Amino acid sequence: MSKNDNSIYNRALLFSIVAAVTVLIGTIATVFVPMFTEGMHPKVDGLKPYTALELAGRDVYQAEGCVNCHSQVIRPLKADVLRYGQYSKAGEYAYDRPFLWGSKRTGPDLARIGGKYPDEWHIQHFESPQAFYPKSNMPPYPWFKEKQVNVKETLARMDALSFPYTEEEAAELEGATELDAMIAYMQVLGTSIAKEALIEIDESMIEAESPVKGDADAIALGKKLYKAECSGCHGQIAEGNIGASLVDYAEFEPLDTDTYITIANGFEGAMPGYAAKFSKEKIWAIVEYINSLK
Repeated sequence: MSKNDNSIYNRALLFSIVAAVTVLIGTIATVFVPMFTEGMHPKVDGLKPYTALELAGRDVYQAEGCVNCHSQVIRPLKADVLRYGQYSKAGEYAYDRPFLWGSKRTGPDLARIGGKYPDEWHIQHFESPQAFYPKSNMPPYPWFKEKQVNVKETLARMDALSFPYTEEEAAELEGATELDAMIAYMQVLGTSIAKEALIEIDESMIEAESPVKGDADAIALGKKLYKAECSGCHGQIAEGNIGASLVDYAEFEPLDTDTYITIANGFEGAMPGYAAKFSKEKIWAIVEYINSLK
């Protein structure tokens, strides 16, 4: 027998055992041990567990299959950030079980929807999405306002997830509808991250007067953009709804620059700004359409 006959490479069973143990040690060291370190479970400073009503809304969101059309993760791409806001951070999802990142955007991403619109906007949007966006293929959910939240099941899920809740929160569920729950959930999404200070448009950044004053093509474009983005809040013919009547607004003959700045910057919690979404030409077109209403 040669000296190489005693080599581990010539002993299939021993070699297999040693190889398996080596792979197992490596797996434990590189996969399982890091799973128990703090760095593998980041949590942003402003993050809080869901309240009972918010969790009930999240359950409705899952039950209705909203994740099939809406994602909840903003990629660190310029186009995503300009359209939806800051890109998503891992620490925002510490209490999301399961994650609802999604993989399709048939509808817009909802990762930063919280606080973007007032509650009344969501109420009417769930009632009739097409009243806001005529080409929307989102189905209406009129039964949300009729169906009550299951209090017992919701509190059981809170306990299962170890989410703390008070007696006041539990009482809040009594008589709450699925619409109340969905709005609560929508309004909390993305709010754990402080919003970056946006560059606000001021008079020094724009023309002193509309460069397309009275232009018929600009008015037509402005009307088209208004129908697509603004009619849900301000009415189909600008008569007012959630937002003010723009017909009445136009009667006061506001300065073009004031109207432009309002459209560009929006109002926190009431109206989103469109400076990042629309070019200057498009915003001026909307200004001209509003001017044409008087």
